[in-house]
Amino acid sequence: MSIEDKIRAKLAFLYPQDQARVFAERLMKRLGKPQLSSSSTLRISERDAMLIAYGDHIQRPGERPLQTLRSFLNALALPLSSLHILPFYPYSSDDGFSVIDYYAVDPALGTWDDVGALASDYRLMFDAVFNHISAKSAWFQGFLRGEKPYTDYFVTAPRDTDLSMVTRPRTHPVLTPFHTPTGEQYVWTTFSDDQIDVNVANPDVLMELIDALLFYVEKGAQYIRLDAIAFLWKEIGTTCIHLPNTHRVVQLWRDVLDIAAPDTILITETNVPHVENLSYFGDGTNEAQMVYQFALPPLILHTLRTGNASRLTAWAKTIQRVSERTTFFNFTASHDGIGVRPVKGILSDDEIAALVQLTRDHGGHVSMKSESDGSQTPYELNITYFDAITPPSLTGQQPDTAVKRFMVSQAIMLAMIGVPGIYLPSLFGARNYAEGVAATGRYRTINREKFDAHALLQDLQGDTIRRAVFVQYRHLMEARTRETAFHPLGGQHVIDLHPAVFALERIAPNGHERVIALHNVSGDPLRLELPSTLTGEWIDCLTGDMRDLAAPVVLQAYQVLWLKPIS
Repeated sequence: MSIEDKIRAKLAFLYPQDQARVFAERLMKRLGKPQLSSSSTLRISERDAMLIAYGDHIQRPGERPLQTLRSFLNALALPLSSLHILPFYPYSSDDGFSVIDYYAVDPALGTWDDVGALASDYRLMFDAVFNHISAKSAWFQGFLRGEKPYTDYFVTAPRDTDLSMVTRPRTHPVLTPFHTPTGEQYVWTTFSDDQIDVNVANPDVLMELIDALLFYVEKGAQYIRLDAIAFLWKEIGTTCIHLPNTHRVVQLWRDVLDIAAPDTILITETNVPHVENLSYFGDGTNEAQMVYQFALPPLILHTLRTGNASRLTAWAKTIQRVSERTTFFNFTASHDGIGVRPVKGILSDDEIAALVQLTRDHGGHVSMKSESDGSQTPYELNITYFDAITPPSLTGQQPDTAVKRFMVSQAIMLAMIGVPGIYLPSLFGARNYAEGVAATGRYRTINREKFDAHALLQDLQGDTIRRAVFVQYRHLMEARTRETAFHPLGGQHVIDLHPAVFALERIAPNGHERVIALHNVSGDPLRLELPSTLTGEWIDCLTGDMRDLAAPVVLQAYQVLWLKPIS
């Protein structure tokens, strides 16, 4: 089947015959003569790691924040190939995720030239916030005035519509009332009353989003992050999450990019149970090339809380390479909290409750969601990852141990199959921003602190926890980039050695180079007898020391040991 036929088939699935035919003609004209020219494999390697940062995460007086971010990253000289600039468009709320204009750079951050300068240094990831748009946007303001075509750009329903089946990621009602020339209308608002869900059942809206997608590629995006994509298609009488139409839209966008920009990578952000998350790989060739590994952050947190890696080991045994065109996006921290829904069915209710209690004990907060029966359950843990991992007494009394505990959590993430995503504050063990929460009233602010460039660089030069974390983090990243065994499309074999050890064998795509990654998640030294297949002379990737694996391996408390055989 030709790429053009594939696109027509998807449109026929989404829309009535007449609409699908007209849409297909418009889209083909927009794309020109379609030719499928996508690569057979992803253009990534073990040298790829992505930093996640707000455009104004690093600030310097009198300088545009995007320029400051670039100069700051250049000063750090980290082995980073890619940069995810969190939404840098004009916005009205949610720190960027309520977009007013898909085509503009927030003037408070900089200009498109500043974005282009960053694109000359890094492969950039842009956010496609396509499930919803700001209530202040021209689209929604047109809707409120009763202007065509915007009257059909949003999802409305009668006030008394039964929406009890709809999956809710928040606690507020699905529908929000707004006054229009035709009277009060109830509009679909999945996330907040300032984030208005767009109506992709209207092909004109889908075409608008495709135009924005192609614009991002023209402006230098090599990764496109599909924000909250699971909720895109609405159909009353269903859960309105992961609907077949949503998957068809993602597949359509994949087809469009395979024609227009074949090396562009689609990555889906779906903070949902693990099995549901994996569905966005499609058949391994036709949907997202990367999915966020949402189960990893809470599982690693559970592992360090208990000093036991058994749950993480059991889950990791299910993680394998999906195809030559897909891999995972691994992370521990992000601009959002630590989602707990992804470990539903992996951790018990009691174990999840223990993470909730830990978060509160460590100075964090817990965000809730509404269930169909009207009850509320934990949705995410709002806390920096360093403070989540670290008992409050450790930083003052045993700072070296606090750093070791945090770094073993990061080493596990870096060793797993996939591309690592590193939230900028994690590079230096950022602490809870409690005063920010007090100022905004929003729990997520706890992990969204902005930093003065001069002060932060001084901290990274002094005798501080920030410097200790940064130096060790950079060392781990540098070691990872040297080993082809850590290739995101390589193999992964989980080894059961000891309940307190998370152990992986990573294998290069050519099947030759390998690394054994050992992580002691407990505060006690351990003596390990390795399998008889692991013999001979090995070298420690982190220190360069030689090891004879005929003798037992001793791991100190929270030690990371990455070993490769001497050929």
